Amino acid sequence: MLHFIEQLKFGNEKQQRAYYAISKLGIMEDLGVYNPILCGTLPIQIDIIDSDLDIIMEVYDFKQFEIKVRNLYENTDNFKLKEIEIRNRPVIKANFHFQGFEFELFGQAQPVNKQNAYLHMVIESKILEENPTMKEKIISLKKQGYKTEPAFCKVLGLTGDPYISLLEFGKANGYLE
Repeated sequence: MLHFIEQLKFGNEKQQRAYYAISKLGIMEDLGVYNPILCGTLPIQIDIIDSDLDIIMEVYDFKQFEIKVRNLYENTDNFKLKEIEIRNRPVIKANFHFQGFEFELFGQAQPVNKQNAYLHMVIESKILEENPTMKEKIISLKKQGYKTEPAFCKVLGLTGDPYISLLEFGKANGYLE
């Protein structure tokens, strides 16, 4: 399983700021029981100015998670917490701002290495590793308003639901174990 958090410490200036914000919050330790993983665009350096810090977690008891998250972060700026369904799966999300970053905590009753956010990041990371020139195209599309997965699919010429198409592409190319 990929863990990008330590790499941030030695990354670019924004990654280092993110590392210190995450560390100062103590989020990885305080929510360690939920196996938190930082996902999204910042770890693989395709973030834009308003990219958030997505931290996914394995959560089975939403009520217990809500209590813990409220106790820890309810006093941060713009704190919001909600339960919703994404792709027919219940999830719990908390959003807040801290030290210039928007955080999104995402809990789902599934191991983190099986969650789409993690799988997409692994696939995207491997695509960029093999095609470094694609990075600027992806960032340009994101600046135009594209979400990450649709941007990758546009550049790769993939059609259909971009979230599913990217997973299928990753599996077909051996990017997922």
